[in-house]
Amino acid sequence: MRESSLKGFRLAMPVEGVRACALGVGILSLMFLGVAVWNGFPVIFYDTGAYVLEGLGHVFLVERSPVYADLLFVTGGAFSLWPIIGVQALLTSYIILETARAEVPGLTLEGLVVVGATLTVLTGIGWYAGQVEPDCFTPLVIMGCWLLLFRADRIGKVRTRWVAGITGLAVACHPSHLGLISGILICTALLKWAAHHYPALPVPRLKHGLIGLFTALALIVTGNFVLTGNLFISKSGSVFVFARLVQDGIVKRLMDETCPPNGNAAYKLCGYKAKLNMRADAWLWSSSSSFRELGGFTGQQQLEEDRRIILDSLQRYPFMHLRAAIFDSVLQFLMFRTGDGIEPQNWVLEAGFRRIIPNQVSDYLGARQQQGLLRFKILNLIHVPAGAMSLLGLLLLIQHAGARRNWRSGAFPAVVLLGLVGNAVICGTFSNPHDRYQSRVIWLPTLVLLLAVARDRRALQPVPESGT
Repeated sequence: MRESSLKGFRLAMPVEGVRACALGVGILSLMFLGVAVWNGFPVIFYDTGAYVLEGLGHVFLVERSPVYADLLFVTGGAFSLWPIIGVQALLTSYIILETARAEVPGLTLEGLVVVGATLTVLTGIGWYAGQVEPDCFTPLVIMGCWLLLFRADRIGKVRTRWVAGITGLAVACHPSHLGLISGILICTALLKWAAHHYPALPVPRLKHGLIGLFTALALIVTGNFVLTGNLFISKSGSVFVFARLVQDGIVKRLMDETCPPNGNAAYKLCGYKAKLNMRADAWLWSSSSSFRELGGFTGQQQLEEDRRIILDSLQRYPFMHLRAAIFDSVLQFLMFRTGDGIEPQNWVLEAGFRRIIPNQVSDYLGARQQQGLLRFKILNLIHVPAGAMSLLGLLLLIQHAGARRNWRSGAFPAVVLLGLVGNAVICGTFSNPHDRYQSRVIWLPTLVLLLAVARDRRALQPVPESGT
């Protein structure tokens, strides 16, 4: 009886001290790793092979972040891929903990466990925390920015440094995250300017956000230098934009209008214009793609021509570019099914795994994923409606705060919405729409709603009409 009371006390205690926070992070991490444990091996994506080659084979790949590859190496990926997803689960859990503590003062361990369990059931958070892929870091960029810009006073100096470091690491793990944090910082800088004229608005602390950005830049430049001996941020940006323009038909139109039937061609690509009717993924990765014939990611002359074609097409068809970018961004915002690309990938990865991590191949092949036993149709009957309803709830929270002129209470859902829109615009415009891009962040609105309800059960009640 005494033991039972002790357990009840432990669950009811506030998540304040080091031991309580560590216990909370540990419990959440185990929940988020449940998918990988059930699978029998960390969840794998097609890009995982590239990160394994870069981090463990020490081969620089233009299209992949060396920082995530280095993290794979540092966590002992050569011996096991379990530590990397363990780190991902811990970092995700820690940022959720700090966000929950900041938004719900006095939150108990029991409340934190309920939040974690709800996220595990209703969203795909476990599929990303347990996947050897940097997608799990995208929501950490958004939440890290929120904590650094608006909640540094609540979490304290030491924890702010931890959050800044994690945010910097999260940004550095994927090139698209630089655009995401930059967009958030620009918008919050405008908010800070507006707050001088409207004191009711929340005032962000840009200094802390800039620390996260500069930390990321330092990690990116260092990671690139370690692998190449050169200082730079990225060399692959134009490739993915170009592939999206191929998919949207913009490159084909330019070739049709500028490539002469005879004589000197304006572009080397003119000789391949008959093969330009394809999806962006096929252009980048298909063995029959002209992209490979032209040198792929390492073809410097082709990369320079890609940039020239992008600029030339922008000058010729600005409205076509704008229309395509808006369409792809909106489509990306609405695409968030769980499981995109999580399928048997032996034909792509097995040969590389046998060469670089041979001791893990048998466990890899024995996993449910490689056996073709994963099914997402039923799971998405839960995840997709939950994501859609959470988005609606996020908008209602913002509307509720605006109706009451309580801008500070609407700041958290507004920053999350900004992050969701920013992620959709970046991925839809500079790459091309995929469910996994938005699925990896769609659990954030669910978290915001859970914390709003935990803080005040009246948060979603309608605003009373004037005079009643």
